[in-house]
Amino acid sequence: MTDTPAVHPTDPFDPAALNAAEGLDPVDPAYAQVLRVATALNLIPLAIGASVLDYMLVRHIEGPYGLITALAWLVAIIVILTFPSRRVSRWGYKIGDGQLRVARGWLFRTDTIVPFVRVQHIDVGQGPVERWFGLSHLIVHTSGTHNSTVTLPGLPADLAAAMRETIRRHIQTDFA
Repeated sequence: MTDTPAVHPTDPFDPAALNAAEGLDPVDPAYAQVLRVATALNLIPLAIGASVLDYMLVRHIEGPYGLITALAWLVAIIVILTFPSRRVSRWGYKIGDGQLRVARGWLFRTDTIVPFVRVQHIDVGQGPVERWFGLSHLIVHTSGTHNSTVTLPGLPADLAAAMRETIRRHIQTDFA
């Protein structure tokens, strides 16, 4: 009889299998669009700076204009198209049993559990891009100083409000 090592049923690099195995709900897929817009807004100044650098450098080396610019815009497009969807697939959450669980990350995975009895107050936030896509983010403030704020982005606005009310009811019940 040979001893074969136990095979883990899920691929550790597959976020969908990981979240399903852990019983976590994914954030809304539209959150990827929010991240794309935010990433584009952050990368445009860098790409413009690369264009200016390219223009200034070409005058001194008398080379072909556009190489640095094209490379900067190509990198920006690749980042805008790939990173947000990968980031969204790495988020998961579960609310219930008197606690909120939020897991995120791939290489450095963070799994946070917030017992409702530790919650000080709850915010539902919505930036202009989130509002455009009908999404919100839930911010849970807990007692303590280190890591006392847990943010869960990419929630439909009505779900974020419902989660806030669920946590609020638990807080009132625990201290009533």
